[in-house]
Order: sequence, then C-alpha cells, then structure tokens
Amino acid sequence: MPKKPPSLRFLFAHPAHFFACGFGSGLAPWAPGTFGTLFAWVTFGFFQPLFTDGQLLFLLAAAYLAGIWFIDVAGRALGDPDHGSIVWDEIVPFWLILLLTPDGWLWQAAAFVLFRYFDITKPQPARYFDEHVKNGFGVMADDLVAAGYTLLALALLKITLT
Repeated sequence: MPKKPPSLRFLFAHPAHFFACGFGSGLAPWAPGTFGTLFAWVTFGFFQPLFTDGQLLFLLAAAYLAGIWFIDVAGRALGDPDHGSIVWDEIVPFWLILLLTPDGWLWQAAAFVLFRYFDITKPQPARYFDEHVKNGFGVMADDLVAAGYTLLALALLKITLT
C-alpha cells in the first residue's frame, strides 16, 4: 500500500526536503515517481538552453551528489530512506537522459516510457541497490542504473531505425 505523501509543511521545513521531494512534484497522491519524471521533462526545456552540454554534465553530477544528501535527510525525517514522495532520484537521471536523447518530442516520449519501465521493474543491478543499499546513495544509484538501461534501449532503437 502506498505511503501517504508528506504535507506542504514538511516540504518547506528543510531545503533538503524541498529538493528530495522534487519541488513538490513528489507530493502527488498517486504515482509520485511518474510526476517527478514529468517535472524533470518540463523543467529541462527551460534550463537546458542556458548551458553548454559540458556545463550541464557538471551541474547534473553536482545535483546527483547533492541528491545523496537530500535523500538521506528527507528519508530519515520520513522514516523511510526511499519514501515514494522522494523523487529527486527520478529527476536528475531523467535530466541526464534528456541531455543525451536525440532531438524531438517522440524521442523524449520514448525516453520517458522506457525510463519509467526500467525504474519500476528495476533490472539488476538496480534491484540490488533498491533492496540492499538503504540510503541516499542506493536510492540515487538504482535510478542511475535505470537511466543507463534507458539510454542503451534508445541507442539500439536509433540504430534499428537508421
């Protein structure tokens, strides 16, 4: 049974909560991971034109590392290191996917569907991190693995279509 999302008070009680819960996108009453990924998709289009690809890779690496701390803080406060409302682990890897995805909304839509599939099914080694590494590192790592599977599937799809 899904856990109840935390309150707005929780969201604004600590900056780590705000980021870990995806600026509020993780407070969705159902499918918060999907809402977090949608948030990533929408926001990427706003900030991506402001940076070079190299700058974005650096920022995403920093956001990933900061996410380990955000998730640790929020997870301890919620009593669950991988509470459903914690969606920073979906947001940052999906931003990376979008950076590396071919241009066009169809490619982005395929990336969205594939990432959600791999995030939900958790193929190894994502499942290992999800089941055995109960901290911010493990929460972020399982979604980074899902991002890797997504990028591999997109590359294979692109090769198949060309």
